This record gives sequence, C-alpha cells and structure tokens, in this order.
Amino acid sequence: MTSTSATPSPSGEPGKTAAKAPAKDPWELPDVSGLVVGVLGGTGDQGRGLAHRFARAGQRVIIGSRSQERARSAAEELGDGVEGAENADCASRSDVVIVAVPWEGHAKTLESLRDELAGKLVVDCVNPLGFDKKGAYALTPEEGSAAQQAAALLPESRVTAAFHHLSAVLLQDPEIDRIDTDVMVLGESRADTDVVQALAGRIAGMRGVFAGRLRNAHQVESLVANLVSVNRRYKAHAGLRVTDV
Repeated sequence: MTSTSATPSPSGEPGKTAAKAPAKDPWELPDVSGLVVGVLGGTGDQGRGLAHRFARAGQRVIIGSRSQERARSAAEELGDGVEGAENADCASRSDVVIVAVPWEGHAKTLESLRDELAGKLVVDCVNPLGFDKKGAYALTPEEGSAAQQAAALLPESRVTAAFHHLSAVLLQDPEIDRIDTDVMVLGESRADTDVVQALAGRIAGMRGVFAGRLRNAHQVESLVANLVSVNRRYKAHAGLRVTDV
C-alpha cells in the first residue's frame, strides 16, 4: 500500500494554505513633511501658486527659473521661507521636482536638466494646449502627453503627473485658506504616486487620487481645455472632485 502525505503549505504546515496578505489601504500614505519640493517654472502663475501653497503647508520649497535673480525676487515676494535658485540648482537640491514650465519650453528645459533630475521624483503638471478664436483645445505631443515626453527625456528619473486642474488664481490668493478639489495622480510606481498623493494632501482642502499609469496622462492634461471653457462661461475657477472614493 502506497502512503501519501499532505503537501506542505508555504507556511510549513501540512494541509493548510498560506493566508493572503490583506490589501493595502489606498489612503495609507507616507509622511512627506520633510521633503524639499522644487518648482521649475516657479516664477510663473501656476508655479508660484503651488510654491505658495506648499510653503503655507510647512513644506520646504525652492522655486527655479532660468534667471537666479528673478527666482530670488519671486521667492522674497512669496515669503514663508521659499528660496529662489537657478533651475539646475533647484533641481539638484530638491527631493521632489514639479515641472510647471510653459509647454513651449517643456522639452528644452527637461533636456537641459537631465543630469540634475537623475534619480529624482519628477511631477509633471504641464498642459499642452492651443488657443484660437474658438477657445482652448488640447494638443497631442508625439510621445502622447507632456508626462510621457518627460519620461522619454528623463530616463533616469521617476516621472509622475499631477496638479493639472488647479486654478493659478486660487493657488496664489492669500485670502483663500482651502482649495476644495481633487488632484489626479498618474505614474508607473505605487511608491511614487503615493508620495505625490500625500503631497497633494498637504494643501488644505486637496486630496490626491490615483488615476492610472502615464499612458493615461493625455486625457488628464486635455481636460484642462474643458475647464478653461467652463471658467470662461461661468466666470469661475473650476476644479474637480471624484465621487465615491
């Protein structure tokens, strides 16, 4: 008579299967309060607004510009400990670098900072848009989106996409304490998108929501054209809220 025995489970106990690890809580995000946030294009409206909000939240912020003098002047106006530096210095000294430059200068700026951005977490918030008599319309970069262009130009960086749908007017207004909106966050690594979501949550009223991988960034960037139309019709500063999450 042939004897048989139970196949040991990964836990080492015959006849028992290993317990499945519980799913990670999507709202369990890392502590990012100690990270230095750099903002390339920090002297423009969107960049200044983001720098202002992160500094108010207690984040250490460095704004970058092609002109060191211009960056320092803007930093002094913002206050709250914001520093100003030339773009390369800003990129080198920051843990997380937000790209908020005009679309027309996007590729050239990133190409010039490839070495400084190597190994960095890069957050692209650039919206490729065109404007004509009918209003704003989305452009389609050869790579598919601004974020995908950034990933192609920065192969040694960890590229994510976020902060596209925020009103620069609201961001810069010192009388506004909260901005009630969600931030769509895209990227290839959960660890990286978790950091960006956590950063979004540092700004009062905001929440970061994972919205897919970088291949989905075009839709997110393009939606800004629709928000521009909303704002013009209703004289508003519209944002987004994702329901049921």
